[in-house]
Amino acid sequence: MKVIVGLGNPGSEYAHTRHNIGFEVIDLISQQHGIRLNKNKFNALFGKGSIDGEELLLVKPLTYMNASGEAIGPLLRFFKLSVVDLLVIQDDMDLPVGKIRVRQKGSAGGHNGIKSIIQHVNSQEFARIKVGVGHPQHSREAVIRYVLQGFSGDDQIQISSAIERAASAAEAWLTLPFSQVMNTYNANK
Repeated sequence: MKVIVGLGNPGSEYAHTRHNIGFEVIDLISQQHGIRLNKNKFNALFGKGSIDGEELLLVKPLTYMNASGEAIGPLLRFFKLSVVDLLVIQDDMDLPVGKIRVRQKGSAGGHNGIKSIIQHVNSQEFARIKVGVGHPQHSREAVIRYVLQGFSGDDQIQISSAIERAASAAEAWLTLPFSQVMNTYNANK
């Protein structure tokens, strides 16, 4: 079994914001494959299903972004899964709006949700799909406001396309060698 986690914040006030891109990708995969997110345990909303014969969990932590690891660590332990079975979908302010980047492992890169997961699973060795949301180039307070805002105009068109590509990359991760997933999706816009 594999686990695809989308990072975000629970609550309607955070829906469709830059910080909730991970949730939107999980929602799209769930909808496309009929995997209902109907279990609420370990501070997470999740559903179990399969895609192309691979059993998986789709997960949305309900801990708020900065404490995402508090949901992911216990979930992995309960299902007796390794971090190599984990893919995390996150927003990334260092990438332009709409660009995606697939990584096999790495540091938190300043992302507090990833930092929390690394702390709670005791490893940086899990795959990520980073979805670019752009950067406001201002103070820390401006950054906090920025990630909690939605998209408009051309940014909305680009982010909708990025969500579809991220969902496609996550599905490819289930069955293809990781190098092939990186070569395919990192080469695209």
